[in-house]
Amino acid sequence: MHDIWNPWHGCRKCSEGCANCYMFYLDAMRDQDGSHIYRTKAGFRYPLSKDRSGAYKVKSGEMIRVCMTSDFFLEEADEWREEAWDIIRRRPDVKFFLLTKRPERVKDHLPSDWGDGWENVMFNVTCENQKRADERIPLLHELPFKHKGIMCAPLIGPVEIRDYLAQGQIEQVLCDGENYGGTRPCHYEWVKSLHDACREFNITFVFCSTGRRFVKDGRLYQIDDGKIQTEQAYRSDLSFKGKPMEFRLTDVFGNEIPKEELYVPYFGKHCQNCSMKITCNGCSRCGKCGTVQ
Repeated sequence: MHDIWNPWHGCRKCSEGCANCYMFYLDAMRDQDGSHIYRTKAGFRYPLSKDRSGAYKVKSGEMIRVCMTSDFFLEEADEWREEAWDIIRRRPDVKFFLLTKRPERVKDHLPSDWGDGWENVMFNVTCENQKRADERIPLLHELPFKHKGIMCAPLIGPVEIRDYLAQGQIEQVLCDGENYGGTRPCHYEWVKSLHDACREFNITFVFCSTGRRFVKDGRLYQIDDGKIQTEQAYRSDLSFKGKPMEFRLTDVFGNEIPKEELYVPYFGKHCQNCSMKITCNGCSRCGKCGTVQ
């Protein structure tokens, strides 16, 4: 996927949401151990890669999700993180989406020139249940980031966030059901509660997908097809686009890039009923789905 940057791979499970981790599951299918943590080779410098014309492959204005097969603040990655920060520093024209289950480690592992945060970084904490929300969101509020969000995924219990949203720091909330081995059910009422809270404060809420087991009106639905999961989430009409997030993206000299020069996501026919469209980086037009125009 063109919107993912994995500078390292592998992780250690640290909370309830890790129990059925997709990375561990997929690694096991390839006879690999997900707890084996290593720096990636070809992928480490992905945001700096260029095409034959010398232009960056990742365009100005794109949103790159970081460490989707690990955790950016994993202890074992301390020796590589400074170089990763430098890559982010060198692309002030690109938005980087950081997600962690380890916010307690963040303060001591920010760059020396961080100040009150970089404009091109959005920082998110995972809150799979109320316990983790109450642990991690207060830490999120204390940290110096320009843009902050909450990821309730996998959503394995009800999470009440109104008091946190009322503090005015959270710009986006994402929610997703669970997949792969041992899947725990996601309940419609839990998702609806998050949606209602975000709508109350005009904060963007994205119901990414139902997950494999979804409960609505007391009935358990088994949804094995990932495409159908996202379509059903879209049809629920629970995703909500609140006030826009404003990123001040610049070139390396600090000059703000005009909006008309920033990347505009492309969405094909297959994207129209996808719940992720609100926050997605768009289709890469790889042609694998057979519907690229």
